[in-house]
Amino acid sequence: MFTVEGFQMASEKLNMIEQFKNLDILKVDRRTFLKAVAALGATSFVSIYGNQLVKALEFSETKVLWLHGAECTGCSVSALNATAPDFVDALSALNISLVFHETLLAQQGIFVDGKLVGTSDLNAEILLEELAEEGGYILVVEGSIGNGPDGTGKINMIGNHTFKDIFAKTAKKADAIIALGTCATYGGITITDCATRKYCDFMGVNQTENKKGGMMQVLGLNKPVINLPGCPIHPDWFFLTVAAVLLGKIDVSDLKGVLDSIGRPKVFYPPNATLHDNCPRRGFYDRGVLDKRFAEGGCLWKIGCKAPYVHSDCALRKWNNGTSMCMQVGGPCIACVEPIFPNGAMPFYVETESAGVLFGVNLGTISALAVGAAVVAAGVHAVRRINKEK
Repeated sequence: MFTVEGFQMASEKLNMIEQFKNLDILKVDRRTFLKAVAALGATSFVSIYGNQLVKALEFSETKVLWLHGAECTGCSVSALNATAPDFVDALSALNISLVFHETLLAQQGIFVDGKLVGTSDLNAEILLEELAEEGGYILVVEGSIGNGPDGTGKINMIGNHTFKDIFAKTAKKADAIIALGTCATYGGITITDCATRKYCDFMGVNQTENKKGGMMQVLGLNKPVINLPGCPIHPDWFFLTVAAVLLGKIDVSDLKGVLDSIGRPKVFYPPNATLHDNCPRRGFYDRGVLDKRFAEGGCLWKIGCKAPYVHSDCALRKWNNGTSMCMQVGGPCIACVEPIFPNGAMPFYVETESAGVLFGVNLGTISALAVGAAVVAAGVHAVRRINKEK
């Protein structure tokens, strides 16, 4: 679907590439580096600065230990589906050694051909023990961490170990932690309201919904944590965050100013802008062309789009190698990068105001002024509706 807004966004992208392509990326300050990262995306970033990256990192290998908790492995799949660079090329360009990733491990298990294996070459449990003891890695956590029932963590077992214990052991020796995906950051799908939620007690690495703390607080750990929410994450968010850390453009010992109030890199989750601002269907919203059914071609607000409350660069970065994104193909935003996902974003395909709830706040219990102040992006629309109903 061609729109004037889409053409303008494409032109702006080309202008940004022209602006940043002649930079010495290793010498620029952090602010300029992060602007380039935001503007170019992984494809352009690696193609333009690939030689500089290889030169800067050729003598320093970084270990990444990647854990899987309660999740669907969708964030790994998203990372593996990256192109230009693909997953392997990105690891090579960044000189990363992926020392542990259960889905991709070559290890075969505790028993091989019926015999007990006692070395880390073939036994993944022994490998993990050795890596945790050695330390000096970036810990990537994909999936939430079960604390239940009753603080035991036994709701989430891997082999004969709770994932809670595995996380505790590996987090202690990590240089930094990346919580990858909304399950790892805020709990995600695993904290959907249901009868068993309190017994499972799933939580994010250092935060659960809108409450700070998470498993880090439960275990009394204090490590730098970068949250990269999304269901799933965009490959760029992961690869470019790691690149920024390895090149010293993000100092993990001083994340103030780099992350927003809920631990996300501002460069990918801009606190002063919403997904709605750059939506390819924004023109329809401004003209009041609001779809009431799927596939009508207009703005998706009335069929549940949450973009006015969501902070991410999906509309600029796009998915599938920069091809498209949810609203562009007719799918309303369901706020998967926000701490309230999924409970506060449901029902997904119902207009937020019609549902009577504005991200967890009942519209019948707050004033029109409060709505406008709390949600600036869509507050005017909400206020008009409340006043009209009054």
